[in-house]
Amino acid sequence: MPQDFSFDIVSKTEMQEVANAVQQAQKELAQRFDFKGSKSSIELTAEELILVSDDEGKLRSVKDILESKLVKRHVSLKAIDYQKLEDAAMGTVRQRAKIVQGIEIEKAKAIVKAIKDAKLKVQASIQADQVRVTGRSKDDLQRAMALVKENDFGIPLQYTNYRG
Repeated sequence: MPQDFSFDIVSKTEMQEVANAVQQAQKELAQRFDFKGSKSSIELTAEELILVSDDEGKLRSVKDILESKLVKRHVSLKAIDYQKLEDAAMGTVRQRAKIVQGIEIEKAKAIVKAIKDAKLKVQASIQADQVRVTGRSKDDLQRAMALVKENDFGIPLQYTNYRG
């Protein structure tokens, strides 16, 4: 029986890099003149970021600082899912941002559908929070990988466990 080749499509965010970016952003907030006396802060929990500032304008600046630090540390901004703005204590505003880990079932189904619609000689299956693609030809697998890279599924994707 011929050998099957496979790879996994995953969405993993390197939490250590996120933590480093948050630390750098906090340092910049503490040093910047326009944030002196401001209640601006960035907090990192296990699966989300919490941004707080005096008003929407300052919060936008906090977000810009954070995003510039994330980009420098090669963390995709697609990995940050901002929630809606909310009022917080003492006249401040707060925004939570979930950190994407794994592929949600709807996005996994969209990836599988895109691969099937392309009529490549590969099989795509959802396995927990990742998608496994298998096929008999390495060329077909590479076409499937290129196809997924061309489409924007709104989350950062990596390709792992390439078995050939």
